[in-house]
Amino acid sequence: MTIEKAVIPVAGLGTRFLPATKTTPKEMLPVVDKPAIEYVVEEAAGAGLDDVLLITGRTKRAVEDYFDNVPELEEALEKKGDSGRLASIRQPVDLANIHFVRQGKPRGLGHAVLCARHHVGNEHFAVLLGDDLIDERDPILPAMIEVAERTGGSVIALLEVPAEQIHLYGCAKVSAAPAGTGDGLTMGTEPIASTDVVQVEALVEKPAVEDAPSNLAIIGRYVLSPQVFEVLEKTAPGRGGEIQLTDALAELAADPQKPGHGVYGVVFRGRRYDTGDKLDYLKAVVQLAADRDDLGEGFRDWLHGYVAGLK
Repeated sequence: MTIEKAVIPVAGLGTRFLPATKTTPKEMLPVVDKPAIEYVVEEAAGAGLDDVLLITGRTKRAVEDYFDNVPELEEALEKKGDSGRLASIRQPVDLANIHFVRQGKPRGLGHAVLCARHHVGNEHFAVLLGDDLIDERDPILPAMIEVAERTGGSVIALLEVPAEQIHLYGCAKVSAAPAGTGDGLTMGTEPIASTDVVQVEALVEKPAVEDAPSNLAIIGRYVLSPQVFEVLEKTAPGRGGEIQLTDALAELAADPQKPGHGVYGVVFRGRRYDTGDKLDYLKAVVQLAADRDDLGEGFRDWLHGYVAGLK
């Protein structure tokens, strides 16, 4: 099995960031000096996924334009000899083979994934959500891809969260994975404990604290078997009246002996930046800016002084 394709849903309305997202797609909001979507495509390309499908909507033309050449701007920068900025605007175009499909109506993540069926075909593929930015020093996709190749099933990224936050996420009930499933895996340069690779027995979408089977939350990285499309086609709308990917994965997890079924999890213990709401978005910008070689020192000095002056 060779996994080469990534699907990135970007058709959401971005209502939590209104009024900014009235005319600007949420995925195009800058995180320091790059839009959030570029970080996500970079992550996919870094994991060897050089065929990237963006699931867009009618208000997301700016996302499509961003991954296209702008000859006039490139020519102007060339004439100025501004090679640095020229490279920065060419880089998104060269990251991967990028394709676009429109989701006619925002009917949930499961429906967005189903829109990728004809492009993906009968292959395993990755799904990356734009609200979760994974630090390039802590890549989790390569390990997830390896687990999918070993098992033939689907793989989800899991994160331990405080009990009082579990209602914000899909939640997993897990058990030990079959022997050898997690052997020798790494996250960047760090080894992954074999116990951090688990078998998923059941999934619950945004449970109440008292109903949560664990504190393991699903975060926005998946490697899915093509059998998920068959399940999604007959998945009824769930929470919020939307077709939930979690519901389809729960069905795959319930019958792990069938080919292409079975769901596994890899627990993420690296650096992650949540851009899903305004407060977390601001935190992500500060964290990434403070860690930049070109900006970090001056920004940290200013930040120390600013925080010291707060009452």
